[in-house]
Amino acid sequence: MQKVSTILIADRNPRVRGFLQREMSKAGYRVLLAESARDLLQWAYDQDPVDLIILDPDLPDAVDTHLMSWLRKRTPLVPVIIHAQPSQGLPEQTAANAIIAVEKGGSSVERLKEVAAGLLKPSPPALVNPLSTSPSGS
Repeated sequence: MQKVSTILIADRNPRVRGFLQREMSKAGYRVLLAESARDLLQWAYDQDPVDLIILDPDLPDAVDTHLMSWLRKRTPLVPVIIHAQPSQGLPEQTAANAIIAVEKGGSSVERLKEVAAGLLKPSPPALVNPLSTSPSGS
């Protein structure tokens, strides 16, 4: 049985969070929600890991350049998709620590699903060198 990937959606707008939760749940993901930087960082110190973060960095209590830095220190291997208005102009540090940015807009949810699926697809199994596993003297 394949593991269900968990996505954390952090956005200040409850309508956006709800919409993205419905869409990503329909796509087969387990979805957690954060409405503030405090919620987001609290998750980062939790023991229940997530596989992907969709983040609007314009959270009500976010300190512009420190949010991504704190998040990256705590969860360096979790990919982050920045989902923001094009006019927001992301701080340099935020943009540098994101895997990809998806502009908010009418059809951005389809792009988010596409990017999430690409980031969460299972890695192919490691190739085994048949010569290294063969018995000696064969």
